Amino acid sequence: MSRPMSDVVERAAEAALGLAAERPWTEVTLRNVAERAGLSFAELYLAAESKAAVVDAVSRRFDAAALAAVDGVGADEAVHDRLFEVVMARVEAMEPQRAALLAIAKAEGPAPMAPRLLRTSRALLEGGGVDASGLRGTMRRAAMTAVWARVLQVWRDDEGALNRTMAEIDKQLRAMRERLSRVGAGF
Repeated sequence: MSRPMSDVVERAAEAALGLAAERPWTEVTLRNVAERAGLSFAELYLAAESKAAVVDAVSRRFDAAALAAVDGVGADEAVHDRLFEVVMARVEAMEPQRAALLAIAKAEGPAPMAPRLLRTSRALLEGGGVDASGLRGTMRRAAMTAVWARVLQVWRDDEGALNRTMAEIDKQLRAMRERLSRVGAGF
């Protein structure tokens, strides 16, 4: 009996995080991920044909967790506050897997992260109730990508209560709003 693709990918994402926390990501193979997840290699390969595809699933998993955490955030809150909440929810979702995520990021380098940053930026904007479509949306996504990249840099070194990360989120969102207002893409 075959499993639903979403179940396969979810199991693979969990396995990948566990493996990344235990040993260098460069030593982890897709076959290792399949074994840890209790999947056949063929089953995993059909759902995710590379480690990068599994890491994409990990990223989407954290996006979904952040969006679920702010699902009840009301439209009556200020945009800044809604965006702050969704960005912080994304950081909080990642926090328990900090060691694994940092190991993966270090091993992969910046190039594979670019599409993930863009996808997460769209999720953060939309989760905060900001339209990310059209030309204005393109500018907003670019600005949020810069915000998210900077927040990740600070989060990487901010262990504990995440005070520096929260301050950086606030600072970056304020700067983003100002920059977008100047080019007619404000909210």
